[in-house]
Amino acid sequence: SCQSTITYIDGDKGILRHRGYDIKDLAEKSDFLEVAYLLIYGELPSIEQYNNFTKQVAHHSLVNERLHYLFQTFCSSSHPMAIMLAAVGSLSAFYPDLLNFKEADYELTAIRMIAKIPTIAAMSYKYSIGQPSIYPDNSLDFTENFLHMMFATPCTKYKVNPIIK
Repeated sequence: SCQSTITYIDGDKGILRHRGYDIKDLAEKSDFLEVAYLLIYGELPSIEQYNNFTKQVAHHSLVNERLHYLFQTFCSSSHPMAIMLAAVGSLSAFYPDLLNFKEADYELTAIRMIAKIPTIAAMSYKYSIGQPSIYPDNSLDFTENFLHMMFATPCTKYKVNPIIK
């Protein structure tokens, strides 16, 4: 088994816990942002905390427009994961004040990463299939927004399957 302040794993017994919560319970009863909040803050959010957290994540979902230029440097046959890796690494160029990371920067940095990685993943995928990137739509929830960025096109709106909700 393996244990930290965040996770407990016992592969032989099929146990995985985050902050004391069984992963099966989290998967059935919580969404991605609730679990992200749990991992960052050590407890599941209240409704008010959850609403505030989701607003912060939505606020930071847009990436700097200059990131599009980075994508153009890759061959069209580049694997989306390689493109994504480079794009995530380049975020430090957009936030140079965080290169000397301090404990106080942890929360904002975690929120930015949670917010921007789906945008970058969708941009990487879209670039790999020769389609233009789709901007985040903050009127959608986290999962709907990710699917929207992945599968919408400028001329068609993506409708999320209701089972996803």
